[in-house]
Amino acid sequence: MRSISISRDIAATPHQLFAVLRDPARHSELDGSGMLRGRPDGPSTLGAGDRFGMGMRQKGIAYRSVNVVVEYETDRLIAWETWGEFRGRRLVGGQRWRYELAAAGATTHVTHTYDWSRARLPRLIVELPGYPRRMGPAMGRTLDRLAAAVEG
Repeated sequence: MRSISISRDIAATPHQLFAVLRDPARHSELDGSGMLRGRPDGPSTLGAGDRFGMGMRQKGIAYRSVNVVVEYETDRLIAWETWGEFRGRRLVGGQRWRYELAAAGATTHVTHTYDWSRARLPRLIVELPGYPRRMGPAMGRTLDRLAAAVEG
Protein backbone atom coordinates (compact mmCIF):
# COMPACT_ATOMS: atom_id res chain seq x y z
CA MET A 1 0.00 0.00 0.00
CA ARG A 2 1.48 3.29 -1.08
CA SER A 3 -0.59 5.82 0.84
CA ILE A 4 -0.88 7.39 4.28
CA SER A 5 -4.05 8.91 5.74
CA ILE A 6 -4.54 11.09 8.81
CA SER A 7 -7.99 12.07 10.14
CA ARG A 8 -9.26 14.69 12.53
CA ASP A 9 -12.57 16.26 13.55
CA ILE A 10 -12.54 20.02 13.06
CA ALA A 11 -15.09 22.46 14.51
CA ALA A 12 -16.24 23.90 11.19
CA THR A 13 -18.64 23.08 8.39
CA PRO A 14 -17.50 21.22 5.27
CA HIS A 15 -18.27 24.41 3.33
CA GLN A 16 -15.90 26.50 5.50
CA LEU A 17 -13.10 23.92 5.18
CA PHE A 18 -13.59 23.44 1.45
CA ALA A 19 -13.33 27.20 0.88
CA VAL A 20 -9.86 27.17 2.45
CA LEU A 21 -8.69 24.00 0.69
CA ARG A 22 -9.69 25.17 -2.77
CA ASP A 23 -7.75 28.44 -2.36
CA PRO A 24 -4.20 27.66 -3.51
CA ALA A 25 -2.93 30.95 -2.03
CA ARG A 26 -3.57 29.41 1.42
CA HIS A 27 -1.72 26.13 0.79
CA SER A 28 1.68 27.38 2.00
CA GLU A 29 -0.02 28.67 5.18
CA LEU A 30 -1.49 25.19 5.79
CA ASP A 31 1.59 23.17 4.81
CA GLY A 32 2.94 21.20 7.77
CA SER A 33 6.00 19.94 5.86
CA GLY A 34 7.61 23.35 5.38
CA MET A 35 8.25 22.64 1.68
CA LEU A 36 5.70 25.02 0.07
CA ARG A 37 6.98 28.53 -0.63
CA GLY A 38 5.49 31.69 -2.06
CA ARG A 39 2.41 32.38 -4.09
CA PRO A 40 0.90 29.90 -6.54
CA ASP A 41 0.43 30.39 -10.27
CA GLY A 42 -3.00 29.66 -11.68
CA PRO A 43 -6.61 30.19 -10.66
CA SER A 44 -7.42 31.84 -7.34
CA THR A 45 -10.12 29.24 -6.63
CA LEU A 46 -9.64 25.63 -7.68
CA GLY A 47 -12.14 23.51 -9.57
CA ALA A 48 -12.08 20.15 -11.32
CA GLY A 49 -9.23 19.88 -13.83
CA ASP A 50 -7.58 23.16 -12.79
CA ARG A 51 -3.81 23.42 -12.98
CA PHE A 52 -1.70 25.48 -10.59
CA GLY A 53 2.01 25.91 -9.87
CA MET A 54 3.57 26.13 -6.44
CA GLY A 55 7.01 27.21 -5.25
CA MET A 56 8.76 24.43 -3.35
CA ARG A 57 11.97 23.99 -1.38
CA GLN A 58 13.62 20.77 -0.24
CA LYS A 59 17.10 20.36 1.22
CA GLY A 60 18.02 23.88 0.13
CA ILE A 61 16.87 23.38 -3.46
CA ALA A 62 14.11 25.63 -4.78
CA TYR A 63 11.85 24.51 -7.62
CA ARG A 64 8.26 24.73 -8.83
CA SER A 65 5.70 21.94 -8.84
CA VAL A 66 2.81 21.66 -11.26
CA ASN A 67 -0.47 20.45 -9.77
CA VAL A 68 -3.69 19.31 -11.41
CA VAL A 69 -7.01 18.92 -9.55
CA VAL A 70 -7.95 15.29 -10.28
CA GLU A 71 -10.83 14.73 -7.83
CA TYR A 72 -13.44 17.32 -6.95
CA GLU A 73 -16.82 17.26 -5.23
CA THR A 74 -17.98 20.56 -3.75
CA ASP A 75 -17.75 20.63 0.06
CA ARG A 76 -16.78 16.92 0.13
CA LEU A 77 -13.58 16.08 -1.75
CA ILE A 78 -10.59 17.74 -3.38
CA ALA A 79 -7.39 16.10 -4.57
CA TRP A 80 -4.53 17.23 -6.75
CA GLU A 81 -1.68 15.38 -8.38
CA THR A 82 1.73 17.02 -8.26
CA TRP A 83 4.45 16.85 -10.92
CA GLY A 84 7.90 18.18 -11.65
CA GLU A 85 7.93 19.32 -15.27
CA PHE A 86 10.64 20.52 -17.58
CA ARG A 87 9.64 22.14 -20.88
CA GLY A 88 6.15 20.65 -20.61
CA ARG A 89 7.34 17.08 -19.96
CA ARG A 90 6.48 15.36 -16.70
CA LEU A 91 9.73 14.08 -15.24
CA VAL A 92 8.88 13.11 -11.67
CA GLY A 93 5.80 13.11 -9.51
CA GLY A 94 2.34 11.69 -9.71
CA GLN A 95 1.72 11.83 -5.97
CA ARG A 96 -1.77 12.84 -4.87
CA TRP A 97 -2.79 15.06 -1.98
CA ARG A 98 -6.40 14.39 -1.05
CA TYR A 99 -8.86 15.88 1.46
CA GLU A 100 -12.19 14.19 2.21
CA LEU A 101 -14.78 16.06 4.29
CA ALA A 102 -17.75 14.48 6.10
CA ALA A 103 -20.15 16.41 8.32
CA ALA A 104 -20.22 14.93 11.83
CA GLY A 105 -22.68 16.94 13.91
CA ALA A 106 -21.09 20.24 14.94
CA THR A 107 -17.76 19.20 13.42
CA THR A 108 -16.40 17.91 10.13
CA HIS A 109 -14.37 14.72 9.90
CA VAL A 110 -11.38 15.52 7.66
CA THR A 111 -9.26 12.76 6.14
CA HIS A 112 -6.00 13.91 4.57
CA THR A 113 -4.24 11.37 2.33
CA TYR A 114 -0.83 11.30 0.67
CA ASP A 115 -0.96 8.68 -2.12
CA TRP A 116 2.13 7.82 -4.11
CA SER A 117 0.73 4.68 -5.77
CA ARG A 118 0.63 6.50 -9.15
CA ALA A 119 4.01 8.19 -8.76
CA ARG A 120 6.67 7.86 -11.40
CA LEU A 121 9.66 6.03 -9.86
CA PRO A 122 8.01 5.72 -6.40
CA ARG A 123 10.83 3.73 -4.80
CA LEU A 124 13.51 6.18 -5.91
CA ILE A 125 11.63 9.48 -5.61
CA VAL A 126 9.37 8.86 -2.60
CA GLU A 127 10.37 5.84 -0.51
CA LEU A 128 14.19 5.94 -0.45
CA PRO A 129 14.28 9.63 0.58
CA GLY A 130 11.93 8.72 3.48
CA TYR A 131 8.85 10.74 2.57
CA PRO A 132 6.32 8.16 3.81
CA ARG A 133 7.87 8.27 7.29
CA ARG A 134 8.00 12.09 7.37
CA MET A 135 4.62 12.81 5.79
CA GLY A 136 2.47 11.41 8.63
CA PRO A 137 3.65 13.99 11.17
CA ALA A 138 3.66 16.75 8.53
CA MET A 139 0.08 15.93 7.57
CA GLY A 140 -0.96 16.08 11.22
CA ARG A 141 0.52 19.59 11.41
CA THR A 142 -1.35 20.50 8.21
CA LEU A 143 -4.66 19.45 9.78
CA ASP A 144 -3.78 21.49 12.90
CA ARG A 145 -3.20 24.53 10.68
CA LEU A 146 -6.39 23.91 8.74
CA ALA A 147 -8.31 23.79 12.04
CA ALA A 148 -6.68 27.04 13.19
CA ALA A 149 -7.56 28.71 9.86
CA VAL A 150 -11.28 28.03 10.28
CA GLU A 151 -11.74 27.85 14.05
CA GLY A 152 -9.91 31.06 14.92
